[in-house]
Amino acid sequence: MPHDWNLDQVPDLSGRVMIVTGANSGIGYEAALAFAKRKADVILACRNQDKAKAASDRIQNEVPTARLELIPLDLSDLSSVQAFALSFRERHSRLNGLINNAGVMALPKRTTTDGFEMQLGTNHLGHFALTGHLLDLLLATPGSRVVNVSSIAHKFGKIRFHDLQSEKSYSKWGAYGQSKLANLLFTHELNRRLKDAGNSTISVACHPGWAATNLQEAGPRMEGSKLMERLSAWGNSMLAQDAAAGALPTIFAAVEPLRGGEYVGPTRFMGWHGPPEIVEPLSKARDPEVAARLWEESEQLTGVRYAFG
Repeated sequence: MPHDWNLDQVPDLSGRVMIVTGANSGIGYEAALAFAKRKADVILACRNQDKAKAASDRIQNEVPTARLELIPLDLSDLSSVQAFALSFRERHSRLNGLINNAGVMALPKRTTTDGFEMQLGTNHLGHFALTGHLLDLLLATPGSRVVNVSSIAHKFGKIRFHDLQSEKSYSKWGAYGQSKLANLLFTHELNRRLKDAGNSTISVACHPGWAATNLQEAGPRMEGSKLMERLSAWGNSMLAQDAAAGALPTIFAAVEPLRGGEYVGPTRFMGWHGPPEIVEPLSKARDPEVAARLWEESEQLTGVRYAFG
């Protein structure tokens, strides 16, 4: 596989059905655009339907033959997650790729519709529930895969089972790190269970490095901090790679021949920049006991239980 991997290596995706959560902007948009260019059927799973429609129109203008669908999805609301899955399965009997990309970062303390801490609830529990609701379609599609978008921030994350929802104490960056570590633990536990059941579906993870998207500025905007919003914008303009480059690890993870359990990301400049390669997360992201316990907690919290048979 080429060392400087780029979009020229993406194969023809005709006949493949790909869901991208958070496809209206940033990395999700760039991934959806790349899949559309290679003739996949792409479902833009987004909370804001006006923004989703605008993104769809942009892709359609660039790729007139693009096969796109818009289905509403709010990962911070488990009823919306279930409704999305029901709507998708009414139209499709197969699913080649589920790209769990949407997320929030370093927000002031908020809770989801179901009472979960917003970052854990959106970044992990929403995607855990979505994957579970769509598992049968993934298992029915040979060679399908789940791609979970994590972050370098998993390095400072810790799964705080004694206060998983940050009810006793809240740190916006601590909660973000926990959610991104949860993405990796989920990836490895899902892949283990898929293998144990003898399925061809795999689970992999990736991270974008530092990519210039609206993710960094959303938290300061919610806090009303103009200074931090400006600093975030400055960091994006001076230090980050663009969203198209940041999406390459996601696209790589979705289309390259992989065995399952891999973690893909850039390796240059502290892992912030560069073409995608298979990289190693910290060992805590592969801790089997923590992963199994988080899985059990996630099933109990979401009410979604996986059936691998």
